[in-house]
Amino acid sequence: MADTSATLLLRTEPIGKLLLRYSLPAIAAMVVFSLYNIIDSIFIGHGVGPLAISGLAITFPVMNLTFALVLLVGIGGASICSIRLGQQDIDGATRVLGNLLLGLINGVTFGLLSQLVLDPVLTAFGASEHTLPYARDFMQIILYGLPVTCTMFGLNHIMRATGYPQKAMLSAVLTVGMNIILAPIFIFWLKWGIRGAAIATVLSQCVGMVWVLSHFRNPKSTVHFRQGTFRLRWKIVSSIFSIGMSPFLLNVCACLVTVLINIGLKRYGGDMAIGAFGILNRILILFVMLVMGLTQGMQPIVGYNYGAQQFERVKQTLKYGVITGGLITTAGFLAGQFAPEIVSRMFTDDAGLIALSVEGMRLATLVFPLVGIQIVVGNFFQSIGKAKLSIFLSLTRQLLFLAPCLLILPRFFELKGIWISLPVSDSLSFVTSMGVLYMFLREMRRVHHSREA
Repeated sequence: MADTSATLLLRTEPIGKLLLRYSLPAIAAMVVFSLYNIIDSIFIGHGVGPLAISGLAITFPVMNLTFALVLLVGIGGASICSIRLGQQDIDGATRVLGNLLLGLINGVTFGLLSQLVLDPVLTAFGASEHTLPYARDFMQIILYGLPVTCTMFGLNHIMRATGYPQKAMLSAVLTVGMNIILAPIFIFWLKWGIRGAAIATVLSQCVGMVWVLSHFRNPKSTVHFRQGTFRLRWKIVSSIFSIGMSPFLLNVCACLVTVLINIGLKRYGGDMAIGAFGILNRILILFVMLVMGLTQGMQPIVGYNYGAQQFERVKQTLKYGVITGGLITTAGFLAGQFAPEIVSRMFTDDAGLIALSVEGMRLATLVFPLVGIQIVVGNFFQSIGKAKLSIFLSLTRQLLFLAPCLLILPRFFELKGIWISLPVSDSLSFVTSMGVLYMFLREMRRVHHSREA
């Protein structure tokens, strides 16, 4: 019989304790995952060279697209599972699990099609004749392993949402631990260069996939594989796409924006400026991923209690999340303002690259404390199934604010204009998110009071 005790705690345990219980494993997993990205870049920077860092930065838009595919199915499926469990519908949650075949289909299709146009795409994304070989060598391997990536991370989101946050954390720890072991062996000892880093990534994800598959094959798990569940149902697929569309579009927009950044950096600063963005982006992503870990821990709590109409618990979870998210990105602000040179030297010994990274880091993190709050708010709407609001907030920062800044400000301030586009758009997006949240909470309060009456 499936174990439902884990999900019952979502309704009864104090919110503060519950948020720690679910968020800390997710945050720990994100820390490990982010550290893997950082350590991988350090290995590449010191083992291959500064141009390899620039080549890796060129791949960020394609990596955003692959991550978007993972989140489209994983986050959408996890949110629906949480709501179904809140409604005591375990069979409904199990049917959602069977529809994660979508992830495998997406991975195979996107991986094969991308191989056909890889060089032209990377060139359009800002690669030069010096950085294209590095970017191509890395992405070819990653794209071949994309079906594994989509399957593993999609199931990992479901694992966390169905009451197993510690197991979900362990899958990330296992994957990243394998990568950290394999990457230096392949790069330094076997001399495989940047391809070695990519091979280590794919092999480690294979190990993680075995781990999550073994969990869902266990009949004692709250939601597990059953005969007859492995078929696509249009109603479930459309719901997964509807909710998962917000993080999907967020990453697609991040891809487009990163392309604009790379093109601008290439024009005003050359390959080394793109490398500086590669370093800056790794650090910013570290803190963003910490907040994402927090929101992943919030998601089953918010989704379950919203489905159970426990609105006070929903609001309390949101309050704790906003405060914690702001504190996390405040730490990023302090690192960017007071230790940028120390951070840059972790990745490279090249003086020119360090100087560009320091300038970019100080300017880009000027209002970074606001970013954590905005991420929490956007993911809150996603967790309660308000896909349209979540999509709107996802699009405002990337397309409505950041893209125009990247097109306008560099004309006046050149390279500095690219860096200051980030804090300007973050400020405008924060104001928008707070306005939308205020209106939603006022409406939720009105509905709650009318039901009590």
